[in-house]
Amino acid sequence: MNRKVAFYTLGCKLNYSETSGIGRMFTQAGYSTVDFTDRPDVYVINTCSVTENADKKCRKIVKEALKVSPDAYITIVGCYAQLKPKEIAEIPGVDMVLGAAEKFQLVDHITDLTKRPKAVVYNQPITEVNTFVPSYSIGDRTRTFLKVQDGCDYSCTFCTIPLARGASRSDTIANVLQQAQQIAASGVKEIVLTGVNLGDFGIRNGQREDRFFDLVKALDEVEGIERIRISSIEPNLLTDEIIQFVATSKRFVPHFHIPLQSGSDKILGLMRRRYKRALYADRVAKIKAIMPDCCIGVDVIVGFPGETREDFIDTYNFLHELDISYLHVFTYSERENTPAAEMPGAVPGSTRADRSKMLHILSDKKRRAFYQSQLGNTAEVLFEGDIKDGYMHGFTRNYVKVKAKYDPVLVNELKQVQLTNISPDGDVEVTEAEEIFVH
Repeated sequence: MNRKVAFYTLGCKLNYSETSGIGRMFTQAGYSTVDFTDRPDVYVINTCSVTENADKKCRKIVKEALKVSPDAYITIVGCYAQLKPKEIAEIPGVDMVLGAAEKFQLVDHITDLTKRPKAVVYNQPITEVNTFVPSYSIGDRTRTFLKVQDGCDYSCTFCTIPLARGASRSDTIANVLQQAQQIAASGVKEIVLTGVNLGDFGIRNGQREDRFFDLVKALDEVEGIERIRISSIEPNLLTDEIIQFVATSKRFVPHFHIPLQSGSDKILGLMRRRYKRALYADRVAKIKAIMPDCCIGVDVIVGFPGETREDFIDTYNFLHELDISYLHVFTYSERENTPAAEMPGAVPGSTRADRSKMLHILSDKKRRAFYQSQLGNTAEVLFEGDIKDGYMHGFTRNYVKVKAKYDPVLVNELKQVQLTNISPDGDVEVTEAEEIFVH
């Protein structure tokens, strides 16, 4: 009998790549992957501990799953399953909960699909989780998220990820290259490198064996991949040699996403970040000096305990002056078992929301100014297969989102276009000699 499995993923790109990896294990075991609503025999819900209301979301997805397929066997994996296994096991309808290491043995653990009166939990202490399990996402033909590193040795006071994913550990360069070649062979044109602390790549069994820069140089030689994007890298790990290499690289694109978290040195200290804002400004200046058209994205947290109005204005002004392209704004929320949750000076929820709104508006302005600076340029766009109101979208190497009239021939193709103007929805319209584009 052909068993059916459906997946639901919450959270980051790393989770998506891991869900794909687990999905391939199910396929090898003879399952067929179906949509959430196709009455599957098994549901796999991959959770996140960073996003708000993890518990609420998890409960809601389980409830919806049981509406669709009342007898389905429900398994919960991921960061939240590592942190709160007992809590998840109490959710009505859940049959199995697997922690950080165990999720990759999920297929082996499912011996029969009989619903259980009480969920079974497989969850070893995070301190014992030290193996690296490679994975990459497949499904979106245009780009793949390739996991090369997991865990984190940093101890930022707001973060549960070291508790959920364990110590920093990595794949080998040889193994990453092999996976990149498989991805190239499947027809994918772009790889996005992902990890929890990507710049810390190179640790195996607690020992540093190589560096992220070594991986970057090796990947630049992989034939068949047109573009490689670095998903996110800590400012103190983004070295001059990486920046200089990307500037002249064949495959690495001029786009960096660099977490800042606060533009106030006082708050950076309370967060236990490993740099001051001067270093961050220096990294941005360095990038822009040698790659003026480079796209730079920034993570920032508002409403951290002790953040006064002056501290926030400090952050706002710092970001306002910085030559960056967009922001990812996170509203601070208390996490159990983190030092920040015990800190004095909690910021009222309404103040957090106001600060978030201000930075979202600033982000929109920054993105528009960046797009404006690119108008008139000729750029190479990798088109995707999505259609919205008769238009398709794609991204330039430096992450400008463009739209064009849908043409099936363009899906997963690289095209030289001219960036002409910004449409009312904020995307960039383009023209091209063959008259197939928006005018």
